Amino acid sequence: MRALLNRWRRRLWQLLFYRMVFGERNHLGQRLPNTRIAASTCIEGVDGLQLADHVFIGQFNFIDATAGLQIGEGVQITNFVSIVTHSSHRSIRLLGRNYVHHTGEKPGYISAPIQIGAYSFIGPHSLIEAGTRVGKGAVVCAYTQLRGDVPDFAVMAGSPARQVGDVRAKDMNLLARHPELRMHYEAWAGAPVAPPASTSNAD
Repeated sequence: MRALLNRWRRRLWQLLFYRMVFGERNHLGQRLPNTRIAASTCIEGVDGLQLADHVFIGQFNFIDATAGLQIGEGVQITNFVSIVTHSSHRSIRLLGRNYVHHTGEKPGYISAPIQIGAYSFIGPHSLIEAGTRVGKGAVVCAYTQLRGDVPDFAVMAGSPARQVGDVRAKDMNLLARHPELRMHYEAWAGAPVAPPASTSNAD
């Protein structure tokens, strides 16, 4: 009996809290019928979020869009990801108890928009910091701490992040085996180009 109750409890919890449902709206109020955002994801500053269609945002993410966040078409944000467009810890240390009441510029306070390019993948437990621009088709590996500019199609890993590969190496192999998919790939990525010879294809 207890096992049966546990199964019902899990199904009810999934239905109420963790079910992924298609359909969102962007910052202009336009429907995004193919976009899914998990209910367990926290979005702060939602007015600063510019969201495209075909986006997937999974469970237990923290997304801060207060300084502006653009998420391009087809982006996948997995689970336990933090995307922060501001950082106050330096300013709080400098101002101490006066931080809450301080007026005017707060020394050490960082606030800058983030852009995530089309069909990029953000792996679990990653941190994307203020002012970062992720190019299209990039892969951010799990547990990556990302700050700055990421080239199109780059594979990024580490803390701090560094480029460890280029997704086009494997993309071109897959397209060679499935040429019927080339038109879909080129619709967002352009004609496939071989990555630089020195770039690993770790993705």
